[in-house]
Amino acid sequence: MTAGLRAADDVIGRTRRHLSTGRAALGRLMGAVVEVRSEGCWVYAVDGRRYLDFGGYGVFLLGHCHPVVVDAVGHQLRTHPLATRTFLEPVTALAAEALAGIAPPGLDRVHFVNSGTEATEAALKLARAHGHTALVTTVSGFHGKTLGALSVTANPLYQDPFRPLLPDVVAVPYGDLPAIEQAVAERGERACVIVEPVQGEGGVVVPPPGYLHSLARTCAAHGAFLIVDEVQTGLGRLGSWWGVDGQGPDGAAVVPDVLLVGKGLSGGVVPVAALLTGERTYAPFGRDPFLHSSTFGGSPLASAAALATVRVMRDEDIPARAARLGQRLLSDVRELCATHGGGIVAQVRGRGLLIGVELAGQEHLGELVLALVERGVLVNHSLNASRVLRLTPPAVLHDDELALFAQVFGEALRAVANGT
Repeated sequence: MTAGLRAADDVIGRTRRHLSTGRAALGRLMGAVVEVRSEGCWVYAVDGRRYLDFGGYGVFLLGHCHPVVVDAVGHQLRTHPLATRTFLEPVTALAAEALAGIAPPGLDRVHFVNSGTEATEAALKLARAHGHTALVTTVSGFHGKTLGALSVTANPLYQDPFRPLLPDVVAVPYGDLPAIEQAVAERGERACVIVEPVQGEGGVVVPPPGYLHSLARTCAAHGAFLIVDEVQTGLGRLGSWWGVDGQGPDGAAVVPDVLLVGKGLSGGVVPVAALLTGERTYAPFGRDPFLHSSTFGGSPLASAAALATVRVMRDEDIPARAARLGQRLLSDVRELCATHGGGIVAQVRGRGLLIGVELAGQEHLGELVLALVERGVLVNHSLNASRVLRLTPPAVLHDDELALFAQVFGEALRAVANGT
């Protein structure tokens, strides 16, 4: 038995005994690969094989171990990784300033948390503090799996085992403007709407033009509260700083009451997420910092990662790179699916570096994912869309890496289409 196989068996055994039998089974299904190192667009396994990472669930827009982010985090780790929460701490303040500096206009208050689902929880509580207790979400929307966030993650598969959830929640079809306008009108000032600019886990669903602008206008007309969840789409993933950019009149941004950010904010190094809002909206939390608090939220270590990430995204013009790469990749994927898909691909859609390939049958999804992994490319499925393969590659891809992906993707498509 090789060292790689022994390592895989050891990890699968420990995972089964101490973590999750389901996770262990999934790991074996995916080829019993044990990842131990990463750099740039690549993940390396214990047996020395490397995998081109077009997955990562939206986290690695800067790739793996970006040197600027790693250096900043390393310095903070050696000096002051966690704060006492008693005194003031400069790195978190600097990170908040940097994030507010790239936020849509008026969103200059930052509340750091540890994950996207925590950002959703904070947003829902902030809405309640203002009297908005009737929740409007979208079918197949994904906002996290803690209890409040799960209440607006409209998928019975994840909700049903934990009912009753939060009361007074309605889910309307995503992109259906009359349906969501009616839901808001019926609830009036009690309404709190949460929506993604593009549904990620829902299968990379892009709404019709004007959807966000009209929704924001409806919320304003009825005194409703609007949360835009950019945990996956924000910070350059869609080829702009934010998914709300350019969605208003004359190319302006749609500015919600609260905007959520995470995943890419980590720089692919330390988990961190945040809620962005304005002074008036943030007032309940701003007046009393203990009304909604977290021991680890906004730690110096996570803040160092966030600060470095924002700086890298500015210095390397990551949103523009994502736009250029995304346009090229979307065109390549569509052409490859048309040429080699053999009827197994129903649709290809996306924006920036968030691309979804909808397969004609659910069985084809698993086959295609495995065919890609066997050929050294990582991709993701979509939790709320069982037929959609999701591509979320880094914005630091080189031409040779794009060419390699195209070659492998075409080979995998042919293998699945031909049943080989």
